Amino acid sequence: MTERIFNFSAGPAVLPLPVLEEAQRELLSLPGVGMSVMEISHRSKTFDEIIGGAEAGLRELLNIPGNYHVLFLQGGASLQFSMIPMNFLPADGSADYVLTGSWGKKALQEAKKSGAVNVAATMADGGFTRVPGNDELKLDPNAAYVHITTNETIEGVEWKTEPEVGGVPLIADASSDILSHPIPIEKYALVYAGAQKNMGPSGVTLVIVRDDLLQQTPDGLHTMLDYRTHVENKSLYNTPNTWGIYIINLVCKWLRDKGGLEGMQRENEAKAGLLYDAIDATGFYRGHADPDSRSLMNVTFRLPSEDLEKKFTAEATAQKLDGLKGHRSVGGIRASIYNAFPREGVEALVSFMKEFERTNG
Repeated sequence: MTERIFNFSAGPAVLPLPVLEEAQRELLSLPGVGMSVMEISHRSKTFDEIIGGAEAGLRELLNIPGNYHVLFLQGGASLQFSMIPMNFLPADGSADYVLTGSWGKKALQEAKKSGAVNVAATMADGGFTRVPGNDELKLDPNAAYVHITTNETIEGVEWKTEPEVGGVPLIADASSDILSHPIPIEKYALVYAGAQKNMGPSGVTLVIVRDDLLQQTPDGLHTMLDYRTHVENKSLYNTPNTWGIYIINLVCKWLRDKGGLEGMQRENEAKAGLLYDAIDATGFYRGHADPDSRSLMNVTFRLPSEDLEKKFTAEATAQKLDGLKGHRSVGGIRASIYNAFPREGVEALVSFMKEFERTNG
């Protein structure tokens, strides 16, 4: 087998090795089918079992109540930035957006094209280092919905608990921390997430939507941009990403074997703890996010200079620690340690960090 390096990429990201190995074994022919999952009809009995298994796995792991629909869509979270206000922001209403980083800003910009929006809180003035407290939220009790980004991959800022929004529907972009820990789905009206961090490959977008929210959808939307189309057709109105949904099904089985989301959370907290302890141990490394808002998925930090950061990433890559360069919009270092990222990789990075500081500090 080709040697695998430690992949700290923010996404598409590392997948569980047992999942890749099973997919490899079945790539040419699914057992008893004689065709690859990428060749079978999306309307076949075989694929019905695959997509049904993926939905059942997600419902079990996330404890999704029966009055929520599970959809497998395309277009990434970026298309959801538009679909949500198109479906749920009425012409005579407004929506609240809470900004804790770059992806929340992008969601806001798309919502503005559909109607009135209110920035209920923004952490931009502080450089997006934390989430706001409930006392900082300027919420409209008559808003159509409140939108948050549960984990900002670029800045490494994560909500630890849901904001208190009263009776207003809460909508969340959970692309980069979905399935990393248990979440109270019943607190949300809609949760959406790109698959390419913790669920599977790029090309599938999970949407979990509460049934009553669909009553707000106006008639006359383009067919593919209307959530009701996908609910009524069980994500099969057009050809879905059959390969991606197949991988999600395998990932759900892997997560169950790991002890579910409770077990996954324990592993993630332990991995992140190792890395944050190394960052905090000296003044050479400087964490970006405030300690109470630090992401378990995307650990962001700086070195004393940009030249040292370039040297750090170059030498790390040479030692098979890849993908550590921070997002081009903010710089610095970013270690993405999603569910499938192994503890050994974090330990290797911590060891590298200590040696790099010794020779460059």
